[in-house]
Amino acid sequence: MTFPQFVYRNVVRNKRTYAAYFLSSAFSVLIFFVYALFIFHPDIKHGMISAVAVQLMTAAEVIMYVFSFLFVLYSVSTFLKSRKREFGILMMHGMTKGQLNRMVFLENMLIGIGAIIVGIIAGIITGKLFLMIGSRMIGIDSLSFYLSLKALALTICAFTILFFCISLFTTILVRVNKLIDLFQAGEKPKKEPKASVLLSLLAAILLIASYYLAATTTMQTILVRILPVIGMTVVGTYFFYTQLSVFVIKLLQKNHFVFWKKTNIITISSLAYRLKDNARMFFMVTIVSTVAFCAVGTLASMNVMNKQFKEDYPAAISYTAMDNHPIQQKNLKQIKTELNKKGINYTIQSAVIKNVEVASDRSSTRYPITDIDIISFSDYKRISKSAGFDVPEKKLTGNESLAMLFSHFQIDFKPATYVLKQGNIKLQPKKQSKNVTIPFRSGLIVSDELYQKLKAGKTNTFTGFFTKDFEKTAGIAKNLAPEGSSYSSENHHYEMQVSGTMYEIQMNMFRMMLFIALLIGAVFFIAAGSFLYFRLYADLDYDRRQYLTIKKVGLTDQELNKIVTRQLALLFFVPIIVAFVHSAFAFMALQSYYTLSIASEMIIVLASFLIAQLIYFFFIRYRYLRNLKKTLI
Repeated sequence: MTFPQFVYRNVVRNKRTYAAYFLSSAFSVLIFFVYALFIFHPDIKHGMISAVAVQLMTAAEVIMYVFSFLFVLYSVSTFLKSRKREFGILMMHGMTKGQLNRMVFLENMLIGIGAIIVGIIAGIITGKLFLMIGSRMIGIDSLSFYLSLKALALTICAFTILFFCISLFTTILVRVNKLIDLFQAGEKPKKEPKASVLLSLLAAILLIASYYLAATTTMQTILVRILPVIGMTVVGTYFFYTQLSVFVIKLLQKNHFVFWKKTNIITISSLAYRLKDNARMFFMVTIVSTVAFCAVGTLASMNVMNKQFKEDYPAAISYTAMDNHPIQQKNLKQIKTELNKKGINYTIQSAVIKNVEVASDRSSTRYPITDIDIISFSDYKRISKSAGFDVPEKKLTGNESLAMLFSHFQIDFKPATYVLKQGNIKLQPKKQSKNVTIPFRSGLIVSDELYQKLKAGKTNTFTGFFTKDFEKTAGIAKNLAPEGSSYSSENHHYEMQVSGTMYEIQMNMFRMMLFIALLIGAVFFIAAGSFLYFRLYADLDYDRRQYLTIKKVGLTDQELNKIVTRQLALLFFVPIIVAFVHSAFAFMALQSYYTLSIASEMIIVLASFLIAQLIYFFFIRYRYLRNLKKTLI
């Protein structure tokens, strides 16, 4: 038998141990390859949406590659630690350190090349489906399958380099100690796990503080708090597994009522060692899972923007004329004609916006305000009613005023005072209007009497086209608003927003981002499951000896199933539950960004991941019990 044959057989005989690592690597190659297929597809037309989709997928490629590097490096280093006894046997039979390093290098390359081949073949098979879904997401014509040589070359080169570098690096990680140490690596009695009271307390304080900051964040503080909260959560999670969890187990062991009940003595005692031994793995699984949940959840929450979009754009088409140029009537006529051609029923509401000079102001703006837009309360009420909104504000009288809400994403209102040049009239809006009147235009709403008295330096005319099905307006007046919106300039005397077009672009963007996030989230989630899988099988020999000893003193099959199920459940679900808690508080912080609730979207995301984890748990439990009982018969 040649040396390469020996390496090949060594990998094949340990296929059970390498299975999760191999499949996770192949899945990473698959996703990387199908992203590359889309990026290098010749039929991708240049345009805002297509360009952004390509940029997002390119960013996803980089994230995938970096994560794959860290995942493979951690996996290989874990396998090396679990194979010390095997290395001892090989060295006892005359294998040199150079041959050992060569064996480890070839094994890693063999698995890596296999993962690349399987991943690319799977990518070719599923490529058409991915291209079809991707093109549908960004709203372009369905893309035919095209096997890009650039995508193929990029995937092969990128992952060959990745596996080569890691295989080369892992030979450095191989530590050849005394043979007696290598043989006893799996049999040495483990030291009793200990926990620091101070570090346990620090873990609790950091997690509680980060949860409090996340739960109490607002739209103004979310950007300031995000980095400190992430930092405290990461550090707190690490000490939670290495210190606080062991400390809690120690307290349980002192509770004789719980500890000595039935088989709890075995479960709790074993759990203390497992938590300490697997603390880093638990930490990585929790962080990776939290990132996956938050990435998918954040983009899924953007579905709320569907509901919020209507509130930010009350009119299906908003047109604001900046002067009385003849082009304005021509543009309005074109909009009406196109609406009629599409058979869209609509109503029209207009309002004259008076631009009034300001003598002085006390506001939160950095620069002094010289003029301000003003509309009447009657116009505000009429436009809101046409959009189907309730108007809770009471009719304004005298010098009463409201600040115009220009978007529901607007930062909290701060009271201001404006003194107009005309008659030194003082306006002090104490509240914002509940509804948006004219999208992304700030100003004041005043009483009808005051509005009639005010003289404008210049006037603008807002015309709103209202319809129940604003989505149908997509594509209307493309020459006036190419991407759904157009803003005034020196040679451009109107502003325009077509809700249908803007909504279509926005939703295509979000769908594409969600699609990409789902694929990355799936890679992260499968990788987290792989960490658990090969950690479990690395301890299989030790567990066999332990349960064989206990079985000799009367442990029944039913009790064995119960103990193993408990320990596996804790191993699988402790990091996932902690990740759920982290994600729940992250979503609380995200909620401050929306006026509508995102609870239902978050529940769907977390429930989906939980169902996937349950399926994986029962599959692994079945295989683990079957392998465990083979040596206990």
